[in-house]
Amino acid sequence: MTFSAPPRIYTALESRAGFEYVQWSLSRRLLGALPKGDGHPVLVLPGFTAADSSTVQLRALLRQLGYRTYGWKLGNNVGPTPLVVKGLDQRLRSISERAGGAPVSVIGWSLGGIYARDLARRHPDLVRQVITLGSPFRMEPGDPSAARRLWQSVAPLHDPNAMQRMAMVDHDELLPVPSTSIYTRTDGIVHWRTCLEQKSPTSQNVEVYGSHCGLGFNTSVALVVADRLAQDLGKWKRFRPPVWALAAFPRPSRWRPATRAAKAA
Repeated sequence: MTFSAPPRIYTALESRAGFEYVQWSLSRRLLGALPKGDGHPVLVLPGFTAADSSTVQLRALLRQLGYRTYGWKLGNNVGPTPLVVKGLDQRLRSISERAGGAPVSVIGWSLGGIYARDLARRHPDLVRQVITLGSPFRMEPGDPSAARRLWQSVAPLHDPNAMQRMAMVDHDELLPVPSTSIYTRTDGIVHWRTCLEQKSPTSQNVEVYGSHCGLGFNTSVALVVADRLAQDLGKWKRFRPPVWALAAFPRPSRWRPATRAAKAA
């Protein structure tokens, strides 16, 4: 299935991420009251063109909630270059070893979420769960996006084997670990439907209000992430907004992604 680019009005309004940042800053005390964690390691991966500086706010909150939180330390994310592919494997393994072999929860923003899902497929013993923020893992090669031209300009730097692997296997097959995809229908960078996971007992799509560029410091996202991370290992359950926060979340979407097998039939 080919998806269109997001409406131009949503792309033009991506600047509203600034308001999300202000709301996050004003809500710091409330965010600090979110469920505390068990101290397990959490790796946070930035989106396309971004670096660890983009995830500072989220990582600071998670440390406040009791998690051992790590950035990726691979500079600006220009796509799956050989350095990034090798570096991610090493980073994941190193973090797990520091935690005595404990599996790592991996949070990925946009392209970072595609990396997170790839890590989970290749190293399910090292990944506790995956949480993606506006990650278009259902996007087909050639599908338009607001960042397509920029992506094409750096494509020669990418590892072709990694590109093929990420593009071909991440449409119909469920991850071997629990996964939560957080998305917004007003995403101005990628089409929101490219961010939807197949429904299963260990996967869920959670819609929030917001922009693509603001997902890393969106208060509703923080509520979902804190809930996901606070679950006991092996006891994953679907997220349900608390009664006091129902107005902060749209009603669950009934749209279901079509699998390649269904399309072929």
